[in-house]
Amino acid sequence: MNLNGRKVIVKDGNVEKALRKFKKKVSETGLLIELQKRERYTKPSVKKKLAKSMAKKRWQKQLAQQNAFTHKK
Repeated sequence: MNLNGRKVIVKDGNVEKALRKFKKKVSETGLLIELQKRERYTKPSVKKKLAKSMAKKRWQKQLAQQNAFTHKK
């Protein structure tokens, strides 16, 4: 992991603002998500089941949007 550029300067003792900026930078890079994934091992079968359920949700969302669009006319 490249951690260059992950620092925030505290101006006028405003730590809260600096902390918000730091959290935003960390979330933009996806660092927290990667750490959560590495925290515990997930079996390949669980990964496959999760991917399948996410695909099903995307498909159902797409169908719902299409139905909403066709019923508006």
